[in-house]
Amino acid sequence: MPTKPATTPLPPQSPSDDGFDALDVCHRQILFTLGKLRALVTHLADAGTDAQAQELAQEILHFFDTTVRRHHEDEERHVFPPLIDAGDPETVQAVLRLSQDHNWLEEDWMELQPQLAAIAAGQAWCNVELLHEGAEVFSALLHDHIALEESVIYPQARARLQERARRDMGREMAARRRAERQQARKSAG
Repeated sequence: MPTKPATTPLPPQSPSDDGFDALDVCHRQILFTLGKLRALVTHLADAGTDAQAQELAQEILHFFDTTVRRHHEDEERHVFPPLIDAGDPETVQAVLRLSQDHNWLEEDWMELQPQLAAIAAGQAWCNVELLHEGAEVFSALLHDHIALEESVIYPQARARLQERARRDMGREMAARRRAERQQARKSAG
């Protein structure tokens, strides 16, 4: 019997102006979506490219093409610079590693994306074994990346940024997303 992919959305989060709260929520969403990716690979092996696989691939594609890219931009824009400016050698090294991770994650995603796009379009040419291997590498790097951010970088950045700066960060992030949604609606309409 084919495995039914987990597509239940995460529960809504209460709004907060603190930008770090939004970043934390995104980390939970990333981990949840990596679970969807794992479920998709299992489903493909069991049932092939069916309607469930297409729907799940579309969800994964949209999330990593939009939300995760914005998340990395937010970190590069708001979290990393104050830590680099502080000049602590260990922290600077960790930030440089995380910044490089963003590049590696983008490269990993660019290998997965065409396969997922094909699945989302109902094409069955995907090599499930290669997708599995790529998804494992991508997932492992994201797990390590998030662990370093949450254990070292976010606590240090939170301590450095005043409450007002964290609120300003959250508001800027929200305003940028609103503008992107408005632009997307204009383009679609």
